[in-house]
Amino acid sequence: MTTVVGARPRRADRGSGRVAPGSGRGVRAGGEAAARRRDGAWPWLFVGPLMLGIAVFYLWPIIQTLYYSFTEWGVFGGTTWIGGANYTRMITDPDLLSSLGNTVLYTAIVLLGVPIAVGLASLLNLPGLRFAAVYRVLYFLPYVAMPTAVAMVWRMIFNGDHGILNWVLGLVGIDGPYWISTPGWAITAVAIVGLWSSLGFSMIVLAAGLKAIPDELYEAAQLDGASRWRQFRSITVPLLAPSIVFVSIVTVIGSFQLFDLLYAIMGASNPALPKSMSLVYWFYQAGFVDNEKGYAAAIAMLIFVLIGVVTLIQVRLQRKWVSND
Repeated sequence: MTTVVGARPRRADRGSGRVAPGSGRGVRAGGEAAARRRDGAWPWLFVGPLMLGIAVFYLWPIIQTLYYSFTEWGVFGGTTWIGGANYTRMITDPDLLSSLGNTVLYTAIVLLGVPIAVGLASLLNLPGLRFAAVYRVLYFLPYVAMPTAVAMVWRMIFNGDHGILNWVLGLVGIDGPYWISTPGWAITAVAIVGLWSSLGFSMIVLAAGLKAIPDELYEAAQLDGASRWRQFRSITVPLLAPSIVFVSIVTVIGSFQLFDLLYAIMGASNPALPKSMSLVYWFYQAGFVDNEKGYAAAIAMLIFVLIGVVTLIQVRLQRKWVSND
């Protein structure tokens, strides 16, 4: 047979299952299909319990909540379909803007802990630092402490008459407010506690990210005469960006779920609570205090959508400044 130099290989006949000579697609496809046949049902046996748990404990409650958000609950149980009345009421409810504003303010203050955690993690990662492991444990302890115990300590600190914080402010001539009983200051005080308690988790995650940065980059920068600040800006922050984004996303999700810390610090009878409610506390008020389960389900769906939208925005934005190299 005569071979023509430069001749194109024959293409596969359209409509047929034949593959052009020299192509490995048919072999790969056949191998993958054979592997799937050999595996049989074993992969599904391993994944099945996890998928069942997700469906029962996550997907089904979401579907139920979505359905109940279009209903009204009777005093003794039973539901009545009312369409979008709960959502119409929610949009016109003044508690919507109040609770949303408090949640956004709390989230913004707690997010300030991310750059603080970057600085602390960098300091604890310095070579030759003694007792670095002890410092990490001390910073991490507030994150694993019980919210009620943390709230009791901070309630004494924020006490308007005998609190340590107002005593320190008085030393410099500042008359401190009644922190947890004054609208505006109350949510700020809770946010300070949230920042303090989440700092340890952020620092541990960022410290792990710092360990993955090669030391050769810092050594090369030192040979080029770069200062520590220049190394931090040009090496640490860019290469730590994926960890920073992860910590930011987790912090925002946790902040939008604020309830236990707010309830433990302020208490149910606090006069400032109606103007200091978070979105989740608004849901609790509607569902368990006012016994309006359908309306509470609509609020829960709003929180679910808001968290999803904010997380999606963060994931989209991180693609613009996170290096994947």
